[in-house]
Amino acid sequence: MRVIVAKEGMILTECEPEPVPKTGHALIRTVCSAISPGTELMIARRPNERPAALGYSAAGYVADPGDCGGLTAGQRVACYGGPYVRHAEYLSVPRHLVVPIPESVGFEEASFVGLGAIAIHALRKAALHFGETVAVVGLGIIGQLVCQIAHAASYQVIAHDLIPERRRKLAAMLPACTVAERLDEMGALVGANTGGAGADAVLLCANSADGSLIDHALRWVRDRGHVVVVGDMKMDFNRGLLFAKEANLTVSKAGGPGRGDAAYELHGNDYPIGFVRWTEGRNMGEFIRLLERRAIQVEPLIYDHYPLQDMQGAYEKYKKTPEQTMGMVIRYDPMNR
Repeated sequence: MRVIVAKEGMILTECEPEPVPKTGHALIRTVCSAISPGTELMIARRPNERPAALGYSAAGYVADPGDCGGLTAGQRVACYGGPYVRHAEYLSVPRHLVVPIPESVGFEEASFVGLGAIAIHALRKAALHFGETVAVVGLGIIGQLVCQIAHAASYQVIAHDLIPERRRKLAAMLPACTVAERLDEMGALVGANTGGAGADAVLLCANSADGSLIDHALRWVRDRGHVVVVGDMKMDFNRGLLFAKEANLTVSKAGGPGRGDAAYELHGNDYPIGFVRWTEGRNMGEFIRLLERRAIQVEPLIYDHYPLQDMQGAYEKYKKTPEQTMGMVIRYDPMNR
């Protein structure tokens, strides 16, 4: 089978044997997988002497359910989580990282299930309640999903991105949101929309080489509010700003509890719902439910589709013209959309 990897600074297609499902895994025939540009380009820039797998979010058909109860051959499913999920024609995925796709949801939208779980978990880390206000910086695919899900939950949303096209996209999709053209407008807009109290939470979905965005967030957030770092940035901030408000500063880890835990992911030991309400698998299911109810939309965020043999074009576009990109999908089976 064909897989996409990063090696010695290049992104390549290589051939590997088709995976054999392990106990507790299902074999998935991939229809499409979503590109996560921030993570994948970061991996590609490393001097990997050995092939490094790219991708972590996909959708397709169950080719072999193995011993995974609740799954059947031919069933439409979405899946998430490296190293099990990647850009490859076949995937061997643990049961808790596979969720069914209803007939009303297309493969392409469902292939963003991993990015959707990341967005949902970030909002959960913000500990928001009905009617509260969230400020979002960074309107790439994760930031766009965060804003849509926050709006669906009836939070007030104030957002900014440096790229005008991304701001226009959010404003067109969510007219009720407040979109700042410049970063230095955020403070005034947050104050005007909260009676001067500050945002209940600030989610930083951008990447940054320093901690300046954290300092901005600490100025915008209310007393004892939450700042959640979702993007890749240096954790270098003004302690005085944090101390003055006794704010909560946290990093959001991927799609939720269970990520990276072999007992949960590899061996299939679920966390009791009374102790861990929202695992990464439950967040995946919730993202699909939001798509089914049309509470959120991913299709308008998908700017391009690339067949596997032309995947180089997708990464080159992300590198050269990020203002013209948002969501991109790699197709493995163009006959099944």
